[in-house]
Amino acid sequence: MYISSYRRRSEAVFLIFFIFLLLCVGRLFFIQFFRSDYLTGIAKKQHNLFVELEPRRGTIYDTNLKPQAFNISLDSLYAVPNSIKNKEYVIDQLQPILGVDRAYLKDRLYRKKEFIWLARKLPSEKSEAIKKLNIKGLGFLKETKRVYPNSYLASHIIGFSGTDNVGLEGIERDFDKYLKGQPGWAVFLRDARQKKLDMWEKMVLPVDGLELVLTIDEVIQYIAERELDKAFKKYNAKGASIVVMEPHTGRILALANRPTYDLNNHSGISRDSMRNRSICDLLEPGSVFKIVTASAALEEGKVTEEDVFFCENGAYRVAGRILHDHKPHGNLTFREVIEESSNIGTVKVAQLLGPDTVYRYLRAFGFGSKLGIDLSGEISGMIKPVRAWSKTSITAIPIGQEVGVTALQLASAISVIANGGQLMKPYIIDSVRNEQGRVIKQNKPVLIRKVISTDTALRIKKILTGVVEEGTGKLAKVKGFSAAGKTGTAQKLEPDGRYSHSKFVGSFIGFAPAEDPLLAIVVTIDEPHPYYFGGVVAAPVFQNVAGDAIRYIKGNELPFEAMAQ
Repeated sequence: MYISSYRRRSEAVFLIFFIFLLLCVGRLFFIQFFRSDYLTGIAKKQHNLFVELEPRRGTIYDTNLKPQAFNISLDSLYAVPNSIKNKEYVIDQLQPILGVDRAYLKDRLYRKKEFIWLARKLPSEKSEAIKKLNIKGLGFLKETKRVYPNSYLASHIIGFSGTDNVGLEGIERDFDKYLKGQPGWAVFLRDARQKKLDMWEKMVLPVDGLELVLTIDEVIQYIAERELDKAFKKYNAKGASIVVMEPHTGRILALANRPTYDLNNHSGISRDSMRNRSICDLLEPGSVFKIVTASAALEEGKVTEEDVFFCENGAYRVAGRILHDHKPHGNLTFREVIEESSNIGTVKVAQLLGPDTVYRYLRAFGFGSKLGIDLSGEISGMIKPVRAWSKTSITAIPIGQEVGVTALQLASAISVIANGGQLMKPYIIDSVRNEQGRVIKQNKPVLIRKVISTDTALRIKKILTGVVEEGTGKLAKVKGFSAAGKTGTAQKLEPDGRYSHSKFVGSFIGFAPAEDPLLAIVVTIDEPHPYYFGGVVAAPVFQNVAGDAIRYIKGNELPFEAMAQ
């Protein structure tokens, strides 16, 4: 009886264990075949960390390979919210260091995520302070930050990029596809405490961005900005621009505008300060436009330098309009008409040419169309076709009214005179290359068209030398070098379409040395006061920029100082 009872209890226990074993096997079978992918994913999330690897953004250099924009390595702070137990404590510790709102940290730390950014590209002192806290669930990854060593210098050319390695303005935006590279990724291993180990399971290395070499010369850019800034402030101007070009090649050596901004601190900057006025602002050029009329007249054989024109003692009625000179003149030779910037004399020359010929030369000099510079935002300007001219247009267009041009177009036009009659395509990117220096893309001078003969260019060059030596451009004389150029003072249009008597654009276009030009320079000063004549407000900028830049080019290098802002 006892033995029989013992056997039944043993069989019952055995049966219980056998059933339990079958349940375990069944559970394992279920997990293996139906839940393995899900549980594997959880394990990977706990022990693996997927991180995108940022490529190094390409460096931007000036023509002498001096860096204008490059990246430095900084710590970026991330969190693993699921691993942080006392979130309020972490918020209390991080908030004063990061200087952000508690709401921001609370929003991010209370998310059910395995990875989330808290702060990108921290200064070293902040990252060190956070590291000392030794908080579980926080970690750092190295990222790069874009740095502009010259702050304001060439800001409208270079532009800037954002936090995520994407170009937002200027060359940084226009050539982003070359500069940004391709991101990589890695799966890092973590220990049981979710701490990232310096070990990775899989990795695809990022491809660094390519480097850009500009035609800009850092020293000439500094000289140009220094002098433009002086005039901008001295004459309380609304805006100002300068373009310095190699007339024989179209290479831009300097380009600047005012107002400007600091590339390292561009938050809150107005669009007006970021605007590249040299290529996207339309202006009536005024008397600097007379170089086109003069060139056309000589090229077509309508005049010679010594032909005499009666300038009506300062008032000339034509097509129902009374045209005035800035001071009365009687008889002037064609040379003197340009030297003294006589509106009446220039219009009489234009009447000899006729509207069709004037228009043809305006287009030939590059006005009314884009020149194709490798910067976005260039406009074509405004030149009316002859069919849209009024009876008085022949008295306005040849002297720079009823037309709209850019500073860049003026620089290219004066370069035609300087280089012997050729319109060259302006460009600002010299080359694209990789980190090892191998050239991927090389830009070279491009001839757009032959505009005037070499002989005509030489004759106009002599007349423009007289403008600086004897005429309205005396303040553009360059000590130690000859110079040639033309002054301009243009009335701006009021909203009602009438010409203003209080708002002007003063300008000077020229080149130096006159006999063998190294530089073509255009200076425009928008709404200067109390003085507004181009020969007063813009010509001295040309003088100082041309003098210092030529001495630098010829080997007497100037000391480079930080731009005073």
